Amino acid sequence: MKLIVMTKPTFFVEEDKILADLFDEGLESLHLYKPGASPLYSERLLTLLGDSYRNRITVHGHFYLKEEYRLKGIHIDDARTEPPTGYKGNMSRTCHQIDELKEAKKNANYVFLHSIFDSQTNADEKASFTMDELRQATKEGLIDKKVYALGGMNLDTIKAVKDLGFGGIVICGDLWNRFNIHNEIDYKALLSHFGKLRKAIE
Repeated sequence: MKLIVMTKPTFFVEEDKILADLFDEGLESLHLYKPGASPLYSERLLTLLGDSYRNRITVHGHFYLKEEYRLKGIHIDDARTEPPTGYKGNMSRTCHQIDELKEAKKNANYVFLHSIFDSQTNADEKASFTMDELRQATKEGLIDKKVYALGGMNLDTIKAVKDLGFGGIVICGDLWNRFNIHNEIDYKALLSHFGKLRKAIE
C-alpha cells in the first residue's frame, strides 16, 4: 500500500521543518492542501522546502505551482472538473461517491475515495459508506490499487482498508493531531507516529 500525507489546511510556523523531516523519514508523497489560502503562502512554503523534496509534492488548486516549482502533479478535488487546458503530467482526483470511481480512474494516476470513516479533524464529516457497500465495490472491481482511502485513517483502520483492496491511504488528522501548532516546538511524537504508519502499510 501507498501512504500519502495531506498537509494541515492552514499554514503554521514549524511546517517546513516538519515536512522536510517527514521526507527524510521516507515520505514519498505529500499533498499540499490549503483551501482558501493565498498562493503566496504556498510559494513561500515550497521555497523553504527547497528543490530536493518538490518532486514528491502534489498540489491542490493553484495549479501553476506545479510547473513553477517542478512538483510531482496536481489534484482535483472532485470527480468531474476538467484539468487545466493542455495539462500533461501526473493527476489525481477525489471521488465522493462509489459510482464516480470507474470514470475517474480512467484519466488519473490514482483517486481518493472520501469519506471512508469519520473524520478526525472535522466532527461534521462522517463516514459516507457502510462496510457492505465498500465490500461490494471491491467485488465489482471499483476499489482497486488505484483507489486510496481518505477520511478517518489511522493505525486502527488501516487493516480494514487493506483487506478491502485499497491501493493506499491518505493520512491527515491522525498525524497532525499529534503536534499542537500553538504551544509546541518538539514534534518527535509526530515523526514517531509516522514511522508506525509506514510499518503498518507494509
